[in-house]
Amino acid sequence: MDKFFPVYTLKNECHDCYKCVRECNVKAIKIENGHAQVLGEKCVACGACVKACPSGAKKVRFDVEKVKGMLLNSEKVAVSLAPSWVGAFDFDKGKMIAILKKLGFAFASETALGAQEVSIECAKILKSTKDKLVISSACPVIVSFVQKYKPEFAKYITPIASPALTHAKMLKNIYGDDLKVVFIGPCIGKKNESDEHQELISAALTFEELKFWISEEFIDVEKVVFNSETDIFLPKISNEGALYPIEGGMNQTIKMINPNLDVHFLNISSLSAFEKSLENLDVEKLDKTVFLEALACEGGCVDGPCVAKKKPNILVTTEILSNFQKRDKIESEPEVKVEINYLPKTVNKERFSIEQILQAMKKIGKTSEEDELNCQGCGYKTCRDLACALLAGDAEPSMCISYMRKIAMQKAAAMLRCMPQAIVMVDNELKIVETNQAFLKMFCDEESFEIFSSNQGLINGASLEKIVDFTDVFKKTLKTGKDIIKERYPYKERLYDIAAFTIEKGQLAGAIIQDVTKNEINREKISNRAQEVISKNIAIVQEIACLLGEHMVETELLLSTIANDFDDSKKDEK
Repeated sequence: MDKFFPVYTLKNECHDCYKCVRECNVKAIKIENGHAQVLGEKCVACGACVKACPSGAKKVRFDVEKVKGMLLNSEKVAVSLAPSWVGAFDFDKGKMIAILKKLGFAFASETALGAQEVSIECAKILKSTKDKLVISSACPVIVSFVQKYKPEFAKYITPIASPALTHAKMLKNIYGDDLKVVFIGPCIGKKNESDEHQELISAALTFEELKFWISEEFIDVEKVVFNSETDIFLPKISNEGALYPIEGGMNQTIKMINPNLDVHFLNISSLSAFEKSLENLDVEKLDKTVFLEALACEGGCVDGPCVAKKKPNILVTTEILSNFQKRDKIESEPEVKVEINYLPKTVNKERFSIEQILQAMKKIGKTSEEDELNCQGCGYKTCRDLACALLAGDAEPSMCISYMRKIAMQKAAAMLRCMPQAIVMVDNELKIVETNQAFLKMFCDEESFEIFSSNQGLINGASLEKIVDFTDVFKKTLKTGKDIIKERYPYKERLYDIAAFTIEKGQLAGAIIQDVTKNEINREKISNRAQEVISKNIAIVQEIACLLGEHMVETELLLSTIANDFDDSKKDEK
């Protein structure tokens, strides 16, 4: 089951809309029996499907119980709080810390402290590097994407841990290795980071999970009182590291450390924009080193998939810019450094021949280039991409909307054509929208029948009133939206059973019409014959009854005479 991965699907809530496929940049979704399943080995935990899912079927793994278990075991647990928390909560830092303590945490610290150490190390790397491209390792989603889908660029990722991992190492250095660190932020990708580096981060919660937990504990945040002296971030407050969650924030901090770096600083926010920036890139053709601050979320971490905020991005960004405290002097060497070499983790993408792709496309009715609409209704960019997904077993033919529509129309047309009853559908102006041969044969003269039969399209748009007189049935159905049944309806010396029905109230109506004239004639003949037989039988029964009556009278008289004679003979003997 995909629930072990950071993102999973509630199968019964998934309504085969394919929006998650459309929004997933890496197509880490498998459709089976109309339901979407997240493929963990392909997923980069960007959360795009979670934000896009209209039915809420995409869920983020719930790790609150895991953290509660740590607290119940009396372990010392600290919070590494992402600086984007100011966009998710409406109270100040003193109250935030007090609430976290109320939940059982020993203390809270700012992840931004780790970000500051990362910036110092990045500034050192950029000063000495000979590489023309350097990619930030701050965003775990970007790192995972490069490792899996752009492995040729993995060597350009800065060989240092993310701010969250660096911060966790800093806290353990100060408070001891037995300290458990729980990261809380807007990022789903941090759950993957926690899973891979349990020695540093024991668990990762989202802001949404934290809000749920606060609500579950019935904590009234309005009534929480904090102490301005004790409810503070430990071991110290952050400075320029607080800029990390906004676009270009990391670049700003590096420039503060060393404003003389001869480097092009670029910032890209969104996975799709990052992917496009690397397309057909020849690194050696760059005129000088480019540092790429890449964030998977459009707008930066302040717009993460689980930020659970109500504040506008502009307001949050200006808050961060206004409240961070710039240091007078920044050290040239980091206090803490966690080295990580990011190696490729290439996702094996099966290659298919053009013959296989063309064969797969036939399953979705694509037999020529004209058939390739590339409408993206299935979630894939092109019909050929869908064909490849079909071959890989990640998609189903029913995902092609144009193909399913075509099949549905063919089925409907076949049913209309073969039905012996007349069928007609009209719009609110009583113009014919659809009909079948049986209707034409039933109500058109020979000349009109020949014209309409040879070109079925001519009948569509024709006025029903010019063909039949009983349009009152259709008018009433269109007006009321109720089905109407007329049995033995007389029209031009014929009898019809008419069942009128609503397709769209006030807009479309239809009717199934059956000629029952012959049935009625046969029924009348059978009725008359039955009456004749019944009359004859009654006459016979009456005649039999009369004969039986006469016979019974004679028998009774005979028996009475014998009885009387017998009685007389008895008397004589006495």
